[in-house]
Amino acid sequence: MSRQDFLRRMPEAEESFRRRDRLAQRLHLDFFLLLLLISLATIGLTVLYSASGHNLASVEKQGTFFVVAFIVMLVVAQVPVDFLRRSAAIAYTGGVLLLLFVMIFGDISMGAQRWLQIGGFRFQPSEIMKLAMPITIAAFLSATALPPGFKQVFISLGLICVPVALIMEQPDLGTSLFALVSGMVVLFFAGLPWRYILAAIAIFLASLYPFWHYVMHDYQRQRVLTMLDPTQDRLGTGWNIIQSKTAIGSGGLSGKGWMQGTQSRLDFLPEGHTDFIIAVLSEEFGLLGVLLLLTVYLLIIIRGMVIAIQSQNTFSRLLAASISTTFLCYVFVNMGMVSGMLPVVGVPLPLVSQGGTAIVALFAGFGILMAISTEKKRVMMKEI
Repeated sequence: MSRQDFLRRMPEAEESFRRRDRLAQRLHLDFFLLLLLISLATIGLTVLYSASGHNLASVEKQGTFFVVAFIVMLVVAQVPVDFLRRSAAIAYTGGVLLLLFVMIFGDISMGAQRWLQIGGFRFQPSEIMKLAMPITIAAFLSATALPPGFKQVFISLGLICVPVALIMEQPDLGTSLFALVSGMVVLFFAGLPWRYILAAIAIFLASLYPFWHYVMHDYQRQRVLTMLDPTQDRLGTGWNIIQSKTAIGSGGLSGKGWMQGTQSRLDFLPEGHTDFIIAVLSEEFGLLGVLLLLTVYLLIIIRGMVIAIQSQNTFSRLLAASISTTFLCYVFVNMGMVSGMLPVVGVPLPLVSQGGTAIVALFAGFGILMAISTEKKRVMMKEI
């Protein structure tokens, strides 16, 4: 392209950019974050097709969940952030009531009671709580002077512990830990004094023994022992980790090629389409494929933290930071457990593993991030 053609097309490019920016303002969308999410969903569907044994029905079902999740994200992005703050108590109370309903009316599957069935719709209320929790704690702390004092910390911990205890009772240790993290992260970013942090670490260390013997179930303790030495039961509890490590290592730098992975294709790797899908990706696309996926995840997390930094008020800042950090923890825990660095706690790889309620809940969180991102523009448009 000549210099004259470039100069002639500059006004057209600027006008196109302005139109896109106006569309983003009207829809309250963050186009950069949206592009990253679409990229991640595309990667997920591509790997799922191979991991599910070329099952097109699974891909179509996952694609349907993504469509529903995108619609939910678009709807949530239109909600004013102040409305979320004012509705925090309702969201928290509703989430706790749903968790109580699960204990009474929930469906039992694989020894756990985690689902509610309403007509033909089946969902996991604990996923809703992972959003209601940070909204509630952020709303409570933003209404007080920061950093929080003992009273505020005590009340916040009480609000966190109630739903966490209900989720653990299902039992669902993985989801309960993430509900705990989503609330504790808000406390941390609110400026929690170091003396409280050190005290929490001391309490955590002191509670390990009673937690191990009196709180954890037998299968949960077995998962920890398997992480420490998966070879003690190669054909039993250690099978998943051993096969996962084999798949990850056999991928090498560039992988064996799409749909050419032997561990998943020959059914050596259980749950390859859900919790262990990163092992399938690693075997087929190698280290380069994993680095590409990690780059997308990293950009999403960075964008979320930038939104938090640029937020207009304390509530928005705490909420955006919590959503972004919790998403980071999802990625870290899944990859840690698949590689044998953490116990297997049933945490899916976000937006890549097969799932329904979890995908919708994650996109609802990104909808909140987009609402926070366009909050300033929303206020300016109202003033105009």
